[in-house]
Amino acid sequence: MEFDIQYLLLLQELRNATGGIFDEFFNAISKFAVEILPFLTFVIFWGVNKKWGYYFLTTQWFGEVINGVIKLTVCAYRPWIRSDLIEPAGDSKVAATGYSFPSGHTKTASTVYGAVAIWQKDKRRWLSITCIVLILLTGFSRNFLGVHTPQDVLCALIESAVILYVVYKVSEKAEGNERLLDILTVIGLLFVIASLVYIQVKPYPMDYDASGNLLVDPSKMMNDCFKACGAFMGFLIGSFLERHYIHYRIPEGASNLPILVCVGAALAITWKDHFASATVVAAFGGHWGNFIARFIMLIFATCIWPIVIQKMAESSN
Repeated sequence: MEFDIQYLLLLQELRNATGGIFDEFFNAISKFAVEILPFLTFVIFWGVNKKWGYYFLTTQWFGEVINGVIKLTVCAYRPWIRSDLIEPAGDSKVAATGYSFPSGHTKTASTVYGAVAIWQKDKRRWLSITCIVLILLTGFSRNFLGVHTPQDVLCALIESAVILYVVYKVSEKAEGNERLLDILTVIGLLFVIASLVYIQVKPYPMDYDASGNLLVDPSKMMNDCFKACGAFMGFLIGSFLERHYIHYRIPEGASNLPILVCVGAALAITWKDHFASATVVAAFGGHWGNFIARFIMLIFATCIWPIVIQKMAESSN
């Protein structure tokens, strides 16, 4: 038996021996990383620091595409498919979408918490340390819950570190250079298009169980990457429109700014969790429906809601 499966079985024995008292804690850590944490990127952009907001948005949504492409390239099966001895905790098996390598939850936690850690390393060192701890807890939670192997988590950590570093360096060079930013936008759009073509034409493993059932449906595994591509394309186009036509400035001191930011985040979360699936996903299907839904969400974040904030803040003064 492979070492990684042995490690997960050891953690599974620990879960069982403790009566599952830690399951909900680690499940909450994991869910927060993908259900709430990505929207911190919007909050930073709308109401805290626009420059760093762009850094947060870029690392998160570019990272989603990178992670999706790697997943669909490696096509690593989840632990419970590799070994029927693995029994993931609670509903974490249902919540685990896509192939296994690398961990998407760990990637998201690492890019968002990691961006906070870089941003606040000089001003609020305690916050940076807290974020690093949360990154490690999220990664460990994926092992503890039985949905990812150690190498899934380790690769996601390395992947995120590279993304954070590269985006930081490119952002420094491109700051204030609109021509370079436009070139990077075009490169980004071509990358999204190439990623979409690649994931649809590449071959996938088609393995069956003893009953003749397909172990993993590649079509379903593509959904997350379509979401990522839609989000990143929405960000690229939205950021271009914002930089050239909207020129959003955070209305610092506006009494209604905190409320407007909270309302915007609530609308984005509601769209993702409820309205998107009932509208565009239902109309266009899992692949392109998810692509369009995430595209709309990022256009909302980079263009529509900034306009609303500016107008509402001006009217309150």
